[in-house]
Amino acid sequence: MHDGWNRMTPVVAENNPFHQMSLNETVHPPLPEVVDAVLRTARTAHRTLDALGTGLCQALAGHLGVRPEHVLAGPGSGALLQQLFSTLTGPDTDTVHAWPSWEAYPMMAANAGSTTVRVPLTGYDHDLKAMADAVTDRTRMVLLCTPNNPTGTALDQERILGFLDRLPAHVTVVIDEAYRDFADPGAVADGIALHRADERVCVVRTFSKSYGLLSLRVGYLVAHEPVLAPLRSVLPFYRVSAVAQEAAIAALGAQERVLRQCAETAEERDRLHRTLLDQGWEVPASQGNFLWLPMTSGVERFTQFCADHGVVVCGKPGEGVRVTVAEPAANRAFAELAGKYREASR
Repeated sequence: MHDGWNRMTPVVAENNPFHQMSLNETVHPPLPEVVDAVLRTARTAHRTLDALGTGLCQALAGHLGVRPEHVLAGPGSGALLQQLFSTLTGPDTDTVHAWPSWEAYPMMAANAGSTTVRVPLTGYDHDLKAMADAVTDRTRMVLLCTPNNPTGTALDQERILGFLDRLPAHVTVVIDEAYRDFADPGAVADGIALHRADERVCVVRTFSKSYGLLSLRVGYLVAHEPVLAPLRSVLPFYRVSAVAQEAAIAALGAQERVLRQCAETAEERDRLHRTLLDQGWEVPASQGNFLWLPMTSGVERFTQFCADHGVVVCGKPGEGVRVTVAEPAANRAFAELAGKYREASR
């Protein structure tokens, strides 16, 4: 397996409660009107319907305040990112991104026959100066994951604007905003505004996280025509299902409730963060729906300890442990285990 997918899967002991905290899922199920849209559309699954997602793209354009031709829907943000790698990069090209960040980036680059330049975080945040310095004539893309998975740190508008000023014209800047709905207001840059002001900027978002449509696979890309044109040529083969399209449109119509659910998750996140700090753990403040416990050693031991007591977390050997904020009972269970482990390790 490619070294970018650097995680371990512990064995969960039997006869223990099971709490899934290793996957960045939301605990909130789809809203009732979203479920209704799925059921309604499923009754016409034998028809082609809106094969290229025109209605969804128009709904997204209206929601975001951008031109419909600047929006492309796809089967999840991961698929859209892979398309960007496949169309913008290739042999003898590089993509610059922070590390640790989403572990799939190096895999996507390898699938496209290109490479990535991983720039170490400074503390837990993007080192934008070092990333700009890493850009060369080979660089085709720069990826900014904000909030960053797995550390949860976010980039604000001013920092990204300053970063853009340092980049050459031939580089496309991709802002991955999968977790922005969990961020505190004002803590994370507005990628759409950056896109409007700079043709090099494109933004990828997903309905998998805050909207709770993970299994339906629907995301979208906001970009200018030079970026979108080569992606549109393969659109018939990367379609979003009709059911997923209607679910996404219904979810957009319930934006206020979705954001309230995200705020509830953020409250749980901050409560768990305070508890872990009180226990003596080093945990950066997060703007995502997860927390990061940096650990250069002992990752395997800690993740297995949690699994032995029915809590599954995402361990990245040599780097740390990412814990997704889940139901209150799961968060309490993990906090208790983390406290016991910390006490036993002293």
